[in-house]
Amino acid sequence: MVKITFHLFVFIFLTLISQLGGIAWLIAMLFRRRLLVFLAAYSVVSIAALWVAPIFGREPISCSASEPLHMQSPIYCVLNRQYVVPELKATMQDLAKEMQNEFQNTTTLLLDANFPFIAGFPLLPHLSHDDGRKVDIAFYYQNEDGYLPERTRSPIGYFAFEDGPTSCSGKLLTLRWDLVWLQRFWPNLTPEPKRMTAALKWLSGEDRIGKIFIEPHLVEKFAVHSSKIKFQGCRAARHDDHIHVQLP
Repeated sequence: MVKITFHLFVFIFLTLISQLGGIAWLIAMLFRRRLLVFLAAYSVVSIAALWVAPIFGREPISCSASEPLHMQSPIYCVLNRQYVVPELKATMQDLAKEMQNEFQNTTTLLLDANFPFIAGFPLLPHLSHDDGRKVDIAFYYQNEDGYLPERTRSPIGYFAFEDGPTSCSGKLLTLRWDLVWLQRFWPNLTPEPKRMTAALKWLSGEDRIGKIFIEPHLVEKFAVHSSKIKFQGCRAARHDDHIHVQLP
């Protein structure tokens, strides 16, 4: 009974974080060298998803650092969290091109998108990334010497928050984690205002974008106002470490 419970837990955990990991674990259970078989099976199903997902309406964002648009960390690609519908992929590619045209050597980095298959399958801990029509964009950062290509404050782009006023203090049943203890570990970088403003303006004027979530104090800081820019609410995660965009 303990073994069954253990394997069930592993199956559920791997499925929740990567969608395909549970399948690889089931395959591995048929063999003695379980870990080795799991790694091999997981690699095969994840690579296969790159070619199969487009048949079902999802396309992967590039994981190559040579592209002007790519995933911020390899971890998103390892966990199959880099998939979006073709329209959103094209929109993000156009954003990256626009940013490169306006600001030389600018790279646009994406964070969580969606899994390769099944509309409605949750991408935890997000409340809405379940249909390939939403993606998170990392902030463009700078230090005292200027813009830093390919850099974010945290290793995965999330949880390095920008201080500012909020009306959400003390809310219960929320994903709005402050993680105050963690902030001291991040490097002293700040969002690069020209690129942040340009990106928000372009997204706001793009017909293919329906909503943009970013904290209100950053809307004021970057002075970009649009009916598409909204506050995500006090139950959702903070949006002062990334920009959430979605199709209409």
